[in-house]
Amino acid sequence: MNKQLLGVIDATTVHDDLHELALHRSVAAIPFGGRYRLIDFILSNMVNSGINSVAIFPKFQYRSLMDHLGSGKNWDLNRKRDGLFFFPTPNLDQPYHPGIGSLDHFADNIHFFERSTQEYALISNSYTVFNMDFQPLLDWHLKSGCDITEVQKDGASLGIYLVKKTLLMDLIATRNETGYSTMRDVVTDIDSQFKLCYYQCDGYALMVDTIEKYYTASMDLLNPEVWKQLFPKERPILTKVKDEPPTRYEKEASVRNSMVANGGLIEGTVENSIIARGVKIGKNTVIRNCIIMQKTQIKENCILESVIVDKDARIEAGTVITAPEGSPAVIRKGTVQGVRTGS
Repeated sequence: MNKQLLGVIDATTVHDDLHELALHRSVAAIPFGGRYRLIDFILSNMVNSGINSVAIFPKFQYRSLMDHLGSGKNWDLNRKRDGLFFFPTPNLDQPYHPGIGSLDHFADNIHFFERSTQEYALISNSYTVFNMDFQPLLDWHLKSGCDITEVQKDGASLGIYLVKKTLLMDLIATRNETGYSTMRDVVTDIDSQFKLCYYQCDGYALMVDTIEKYYTASMDLLNPEVWKQLFPKERPILTKVKDEPPTRYEKEASVRNSMVANGGLIEGTVENSIIARGVKIGKNTVIRNCIIMQKTQIKENCILESVIVDKDARIEAGTVITAPEGSPAVIRKGTVQGVRTGS
């Protein structure tokens, strides 16, 4: 148990380049890897680092996120003391500040910070795919005498900040005088009075803020070396548990280099793809380099290549949808697609 660190997940961020996947959900709740949501990575990292008090600050389209997180039981955060806290913004008309760590949003819930007993706050975005132990980060921060430490990957910010809670509360209280609206504003101010430090994240890490990066991160899961870095046995990525039967593979089915979740039916061919829970793929259908989300139905004699199909979609028989490599086509949640060729 880490009694020094308070987890703060900023789920207010909106990315226009993820619009097709975030029409009905927050970015934090976008499905990933067949059985996860993007927020599962930062939330699991916090829990695996011994953090037992985590606050999530969403603003838009957060019903799906709330449904996924529930009481926090799947992350062992349904506690009498501390645990999982959910703080939707009370004012949707409040100005939106792009960047991680919305100080206005924190100010609306200042009593949470006042009541928490942890000395330091770890503030993070909700959409970075990585696996990291935060205890070495805290140890390094304390030894270095930093005011604020930003976590980076190859010199680029990952939108993760470690700061003393009293300093965070000062930043919240003085935001109108300083003009700082987010933690990102603080660390990018060249005239900042604070001692800023940078901590490099080892291993795989990718901020998923565009469709192309979402597709890249998803396809990277099919690389065994990336998989080992993201899902080590000693640091599991936790998610909402669903009890479903194994996927059924018919005699004609062929699956190669793919991830297939449970509860589905495969009658066709699947190559280099990620198939989520409850997906049905019909006879003589070929799925290549695709991401097929939960409960999608793809009928017989279809060809899909470089396509992201959102939840509950239906692809009618004989449909052909292809897109250039690295620039996937996106089929929206719950839609029905008829016969067409190309992207």
